[in-house]
Amino acid sequence: MERDKKKCIEKAKGLRGRNNTNKYEFHHLLHPYYSDYTNQNHYFQIYPSPPLPLPPPLPLLVDFGFRPQNHLQRFPWNHHHHPATSDSHNSTFTYKPATALEVLPKITNSWAAKKGGKRSVMDSKPQSLTVARRPDSGGSEGTVISLLANHFLVQFDPSQRIYHYDLEISPNPSKDIARLIKQKLVEENYTVLSGAIPAYDGRRNLFSPIEFEKDKLELYINLPIPRNNSSMAANLEDNHEKFKLFRVNIKIVSKLEGKKLSNYLGKGGDEWVPIPQDYLQALDVVLRENPVEKCVLLGRSFYPNLTGKDLGGGAIGVQGFYQSLRPTQQGLALNVDLSVTAFHESIGVIAYLKKRIRSLHDLSERKTRGFSSEEKKEAEIVLKNIRVFVCHRETMERYRVHSLTDEPTANLRFRDRDGKNLQIVNYFRDQYNYEIQFRYLPCLQTSRRRPCYLPMELCVICEGQKFLGKLSDDQTAKILELGCRKPRERKTIINGVMAAPFGPSSGNQAEEFNLNISREMTKLKGRILQPPKLKLGDGGDIRDLIPSRHDRQWNLVGSHVFKGTQISRWALVSFGGTGDHKSTIPNFIDRLTRKCEQLGIYLNKKTVISPQFESMQVLSNPSVLESKLNWIQRSASNNLQLLICVMEKKHKGYGDLKRIAETSIGVMSQCCLYQNLAKLSNQFLVNLALKINAKIGGCTMALSSSLPAQVPRVLSLDEPVIFMGADVTHPHPLDDFSPSVAAVVGSVNWPASNKYVSKMRSQTHRQEIIEDLDAMVEEILVDFHRELSKLPTRVIFFRDGVSETQFYKVLNQEVRAIRAACSRFPGYKPRITFTVVQKRHHTRLFPDRPSPPQQTFSDDNVPPGTVVDSVITHPKEFDFYLCSHWGVKGTSRPTHYHILWDENEFTSDELQKLVYNLCFTFVRCTEPVSLVPPCYYAHLAAYRGRLYLDRTDGSSGFTRSGSPKTTPLPKLQERVKNLMFYC
Repeated sequence: MERDKKKCIEKAKGLRGRNNTNKYEFHHLLHPYYSDYTNQNHYFQIYPSPPLPLPPPLPLLVDFGFRPQNHLQRFPWNHHHHPATSDSHNSTFTYKPATALEVLPKITNSWAAKKGGKRSVMDSKPQSLTVARRPDSGGSEGTVISLLANHFLVQFDPSQRIYHYDLEISPNPSKDIARLIKQKLVEENYTVLSGAIPAYDGRRNLFSPIEFEKDKLELYINLPIPRNNSSMAANLEDNHEKFKLFRVNIKIVSKLEGKKLSNYLGKGGDEWVPIPQDYLQALDVVLRENPVEKCVLLGRSFYPNLTGKDLGGGAIGVQGFYQSLRPTQQGLALNVDLSVTAFHESIGVIAYLKKRIRSLHDLSERKTRGFSSEEKKEAEIVLKNIRVFVCHRETMERYRVHSLTDEPTANLRFRDRDGKNLQIVNYFRDQYNYEIQFRYLPCLQTSRRRPCYLPMELCVICEGQKFLGKLSDDQTAKILELGCRKPRERKTIINGVMAAPFGPSSGNQAEEFNLNISREMTKLKGRILQPPKLKLGDGGDIRDLIPSRHDRQWNLVGSHVFKGTQISRWALVSFGGTGDHKSTIPNFIDRLTRKCEQLGIYLNKKTVISPQFESMQVLSNPSVLESKLNWIQRSASNNLQLLICVMEKKHKGYGDLKRIAETSIGVMSQCCLYQNLAKLSNQFLVNLALKINAKIGGCTMALSSSLPAQVPRVLSLDEPVIFMGADVTHPHPLDDFSPSVAAVVGSVNWPASNKYVSKMRSQTHRQEIIEDLDAMVEEILVDFHRELSKLPTRVIFFRDGVSETQFYKVLNQEVRAIRAACSRFPGYKPRITFTVVQKRHHTRLFPDRPSPPQQTFSDDNVPPGTVVDSVITHPKEFDFYLCSHWGVKGTSRPTHYHILWDENEFTSDELQKLVYNLCFTFVRCTEPVSLVPPCYYAHLAAYRGRLYLDRTDGSSGFTRSGSPKTTPLPKLQERVKNLMFYC
């Protein structure tokens, strides 16, 4: 805080701004909004925010009550004995006389009966389900590889008792002031605190290695606070420092024992005892104490230096580090990683508005006119809740912008202490000898209840504030570049953090609590799984192949896709573009149809109507766009299979086009940009053809050896299996009004398992648990039965987007919802495996060897198929890390698979092999993807639903009043809903 004081005082001496940034957690992906534009095969994915590996702040004397009941325990099994398939788990139940049509009325009636009220899967409150335990000591298949992980061993003394105190400060201060109070509290009360240097979480939790003299203490702390008695910032005549008195009440909450955590981490610990979160949370606070004192804290990331890369638009990118304490098989480990974030740039407010709002680029020259109503509205949105300080006087005071004044500065008046009615302009001239220059601009208003006016030209954005606005494409590219570090460089940065004075292993706090933190990355052994043999179409020269390249990619030269579609009725519409652009259309059609023919896809060489050319303005008007698309559909006799849309540039009307095509007209669409047509590379044409083929119902390849052949102990050709994926996408961080969107997808063919149907729902704002999961699963099971005339024997469910703090809630609500969906089919009880899939984590793997100099490619990244299920994984639960893809840029991020429930009794080898093989079946790629396809498809479907909402709400949704609303999603047309339109 002393450092922050100096910075604000130094800034108050002038309007000279410093670069500043906001935390933007770097993730390797492109927004699915633009997935249709890209010509890349690689998997990119957005994850709004990083998970917290530890539960909420203490006190946490939690008893989860996860005691197993006999009917809920994992089934005992012998490796050589196939699991029993009793009648209760027999999924070959069929409907008589012949088809799924008989079951449909029963299901429809169950929906109708519950349509009137909110359905609850858990009307009664049965015993909580228990997270699956690891079934064995880990897998053994694959080639062993030596690795390093960015986990640092933390050794603690089990006999070290930690005393947890509640710290109540009155009046209630900010976190920054609270830390200053704690610091002075320790300095002035050495004896009372028994000489301890406690760790503090900035809220109400204080942890000490020594017991204080008394269980209850009442102390008083005098802290220098800048004086500001006036009702107006402009009326601050006496700004001398004064001391403010705070009352501090301390009382003991609990005495935490380290033996419980030691027993849990030990090999002989009770399998069913939950981890002692209270002691773990205390150690986490201890290890954060030193970084907190020397860095800017945002979430679980620390930023020691706020000078960064200019991203444009008033934002800068800053590099910091992330740290989190985790229980692992080797004991406690500190996960430390590079973190990159976008901050607001610390510059004058007027300079900031010039950068943020395009129409205000000439604001510094606008001394004779003010804002238009639209400009004022936009400026108010941009500045709301940003903290600023004034530069016409020295002060530590910071103000949070609430709004802009309705009147310009020249018209604003206030009453001083003597009751005189003064003009703002005259006051600053008389009091500070300063002439207001931008008197026609409004002032910043920092209070909702009382007038508190700050002239814009005298305000500077405080540093250290997270940039909450949506980053532009250019800003996103720059921050991705900043965080895109090759493995060697990333490893060097992480090791530098551990040795730095602001790092978690520096300072005296760890020693106070008898902690020993290693500065060496964890060494471990991983395994490289072998790629599966793939099967291509019969029409090409190559029928089977094994992806033997180092990156496991394959090409389709001389090959046909496994299943090519027949597209005889299609049309093309162009939006915008110059004359030269439009002249490329005939060549584009010819090249695309020929490329499709080479790949075994039939695309008619002639469109049903001549190419249509529209202006970009059509995309800005949904009603005009809908009438144009309707006209094209009618011209094609209402039987159009595909509409290719070529755009001059990316446009927000893309969302309207997708919504209208899929929910109103019922036609599949594929978008691309003129800039790609100008180059018309072979790779672009192949990727476009594969996407079109996937959307219309084809597939690129299949596994040569079926999944039952890969995992014969569990899977069988005669007993179909369904793979499901689920994800929830939430609105923009500044939007506290719009609903979240949940999507569930399910495979409907067996044993290929590469054709998926999707179900989407809007739900309560920022609700992570899928509210209507039972209905969506039920609908997918009906679709499965329609395709195969039987229900699946096993349900293998992959859930994306769940943080570790939500595991128990997801397990007990969503697994029960799946069971509830199955129970609506008489006598149907399939075996369920429920796995949480995480990309939002900070574990990184590095090869523990240098690259041979003669190699033609860099292998700093771990190879595809690298799996880790020991040392850094959970000490008792069933999880593993799998890097199924090749990292082209930066450092590969392995995907974390955590199995919460497993009635199918997979071994480690079986499930790892199954997931890796599935990663080769993504329909639009010629390489394995980084995420198991059911989750990937669910992610794309959820963002497609978000796209529908963002364009149908009619507003930005950035609303701070009223209760959150749940706008239902528009219904998909029959001709679209069973196809993979979201690919």
